[in-house]
Amino acid sequence: MSVSLPEDPTLDEVRAFLAPGLAAQAAFDGWNKKAVLSAAELAGVDQDLARLAFNDGPVDMIDAWFQAVDAKMAAKYSAEELAGMKIRERIKALVEARLEAMAADREGLRRALAILASPPHLRKAAKMGWRAADKMWRLAGDTATDYNHYTKRTLLSGVYGSTISVFLDDESKNYSETKAFLDRRIENVMQFEKVKARVTGRGGDRFSMARFVGRLRYRGA
Repeated sequence: MSVSLPEDPTLDEVRAFLAPGLAAQAAFDGWNKKAVLSAAELAGVDQDLARLAFNDGPVDMIDAWFQAVDAKMAAKYSAEELAGMKIRERIKALVEARLEAMAADREGLRRALAILASPPHLRKAAKMGWRAADKMWRLAGDTATDYNHYTKRTLLSGVYGSTISVFLDDESKNYSETKAFLDRRIENVMQFEKVKARVTGRGGDRFSMARFVGRLRYRGA
């Protein structure tokens, strides 16, 4: 279903309207004003209005695009469809839906991640990663508010981040290599309950979340 911009839009409405097309332009122009103006021209939006809507630099543009990706991911499955899946299947389906939403814009994504990896933007990048993981868990039906709320999102952020690294260079049919990698990483998460027992167990090595997530991110495929 096509979405049109209101006759007298707010800046937030302009941002939301242009955000889905930003990555395609950023693939050629970089995440800058030129990409904003190109997206505005293609969408038939006043360029001065587009400049005002994206006046806070490239990270603001990337953030808007990621929010558009989240919205597309959320629209992929109904609540009933997700409820009919096992929890592992829900998470896998949602991660794959998010990757699918970015598949046509991998070069724009690559450029976005390079920007977010710079030291001044690491805090914002971490917030975006947490938001994506939180969105997926909430869509999957998670309502935890205790320790599990944080561990689930931390683990999924690690899984998602490592999967993105594979996805960016995956030339296999239907991204089969990425999907196989994701299956293995999700298996790690499903085994977390066994590992978590070490947190309260007496003796043995003390559980380290950072070490565990590090193994998820860098363990050989």
